[in-house]
Amino acid sequence: MNPLFTYAKRATTATLLAGGLLTAAAQAADEPPMTLSGSKIAAQSGATIYQSICQACHQADAQGAQGAGFYPALAGNMKLAAADFPVYVVLNGQNGMPPLRGLLDDAQIAEVVNYVRSHFGNHYQDQVTAEQVAAKR
Repeated sequence: MNPLFTYAKRATTATLLAGGLLTAAAQAADEPPMTLSGSKIAAQSGATIYQSICQACHQADAQGAQGAGFYPALAGNMKLAAADFPVYVVLNGQNGMPPLRGLLDDAQIAEVVNYVRSHFGNHYQDQVTAEQVAAKR
């Protein structure tokens, strides 16, 4: 793999984590702010994971943003209808989003995918399980 590409992916992941940690620390949540445990994220609820990582780019209201990059809206996003799509993106990354497979375990990925698919104007009822995420790794 191209070393410059590897560096860019790592830098993007570090930026997401730094922005997300600061965002999470500034908000009150039902769960303590996200922390790192070794090289993994300790947060367990989908809401806390979203607030800690995802909203740094996708915004608190999941409306997305444009500027230094393009961060698609997750609110009312029809691509989320197929549960496998957000699981794939969170695991493997896509475009400017880095893969989060090394930071989140299967249960955490299922939680954040289910959270996004059932909030922000999304009303997808089928739930993703940790076992389904594990099968996609």
